[in-house]
Amino acid sequence: MKVLVTGGAGYIGSHAVLRLHEDGHDVVVLDNLFRGHREALDAIDPAIPLVQCDLGDTDTIAAALKEHGVEAVMNFAALAYVGESVEQPLIYYRNNTAGVISLLEAMRNAGVRKLVHSSTCATYGEPATMPITEDTPQAPINPYGASKLFVERVFADEAAADKDFAYAALRYFNVAGSDPQGRIGEDHEPETHLIPVLLNTALGKRDSATIFGTDYDTPDGTCVRDYIHVCDLIDAHVTVMNALDPRKPDRKEMIFNLGTGHGFSVKQIIDAVKKVTGVDFTVKTGDRRPGDPPSLYADPRKIKDALGWEASVKDPETMAQHAWAWFQKHPDGYGG
Repeated sequence: MKVLVTGGAGYIGSHAVLRLHEDGHDVVVLDNLFRGHREALDAIDPAIPLVQCDLGDTDTIAAALKEHGVEAVMNFAALAYVGESVEQPLIYYRNNTAGVISLLEAMRNAGVRKLVHSSTCATYGEPATMPITEDTPQAPINPYGASKLFVERVFADEAAADKDFAYAALRYFNVAGSDPQGRIGEDHEPETHLIPVLLNTALGKRDSATIFGTDYDTPDGTCVRDYIHVCDLIDAHVTVMNALDPRKPDRKEMIFNLGTGHGFSVKQIIDAVKKVTGVDFTVKTGDRRPGDPPSLYADPRKIKDALGWEASVKDPETMAQHAWAWFQKHPDGYGG
């Protein structure tokens, strides 16, 4: 299949490019390289076509879809920092909401009617009960979550208006790990994800790591989150892409949570990273961050029941080990 991967030079998107390329698909990447890395694509195959533009450039996207004969789109092109979304909401709505509408317009113009979209558990906000199912009320508490929720409604309306349009919205929990062979990895600036922060601390790039809140109503007082290996995440995308079929009611609109169904606390993740790295780095405690729920973890049964998919990696040590291997080779990220 010929697949356009938007945001394909980013952390998750590049892992999608790698998997699709290895599976024999013809891959085209669209990325503005604002936070993506051309080096990630070069590590996979320098010959992979890159269209460098924003999601809002409808005409350029439509032309690329036609030129390369694209049959399906995987969309990972998103801004994804919660704090930044609170400080600069307009850029989140411009990219994550208006940009996706532009992508849909380009797809319609080019006759491409299959879309697998990167959504988020942030659309659920602070659920009252765990685990989170796809029927849990969506009540985002920040512009990032809201920007993602809005386009889910747009997808539903587009699917109702066009019998040939099929889409999937995949609501991620915490993504971790990297390619087990160490070809590509995670390189954000700034870095806010827990495991990379801890690995950078183990490398000596940070003096210490901080636990934000130790008095939550959880087994050890720290926040509990569901972590999914990035390669499992992409495996789910490929499974869903292959299943999309506008002629079948249960395959025309698919919404799934992607997680393991099990939560790990911040302290458990710290212990796992210390074990993997062999470094007893300094960990400090700080105040709670506003809007941090005590626990967030998925009920992933819907995708298993529908498509037979479930995560293969369910322990944080394996996720940390795969990420650590890449971090050791690239202590300064793709630029090092």
